[in-house]
Amino acid sequence: MAKAIGIVELVSIARGIYTADQMIKASEVEIVTAGSSCPGKYIAIVHGDVAAVKESIEIGERVAEEYYVDSMIIPNVSPELFPAISGVTMPERIQAVGIMESFSIATMILAADAILKAANVQAIELRLGNGIGGKAFFTFTGSVAAVEASIEAGKEIAEEKGLLVNAEIIPSPSDRLIQCLL
Repeated sequence: MAKAIGIVELVSIARGIYTADQMIKASEVEIVTAGSSCPGKYIAIVHGDVAAVKESIEIGERVAEEYYVDSMIIPNVSPELFPAISGVTMPERIQAVGIMESFSIATMILAADAILKAANVQAIELRLGNGIGGKAFFTFTGSVAAVEASIEAGKEIAEEKGLLVNAEIIPSPSDRLIQCLL
């Protein structure tokens, strides 16, 4: 399993594709996902060992030039983050639900990692920009106390960057809502 994850976010799809190519050619990393997102942005997310991801992101930032929006590296990423990005999570039981929303994809990934590390919670989904105006959101579940602690950890990161849209906690979600989340 990869020990680090990195992302470069751009405002040009054409430069984004070029940047992703340069990032994976420059370093021994694998693409988690790369593609366009709303509104006309492009994201390239890579994983691998810390040094390789760092090198890849530095190349991406440089190659992106004036199209650069944001980037980040998480050196010791939560292993639950990868299935959440891919949309293949299936918690055994839904308890309280936490939802956090950010204006930045990179910021949401950082916040989601902090959320997963802050308390005993399970990822439901990490949605990255498509069909939601370039924003990102993360849904997760756990006990009410765990969700509250995790929301605070995520909010700290998103507020620090000035990119928090909103965060909500649903202590006892309806079974009909749970069906929509999975």
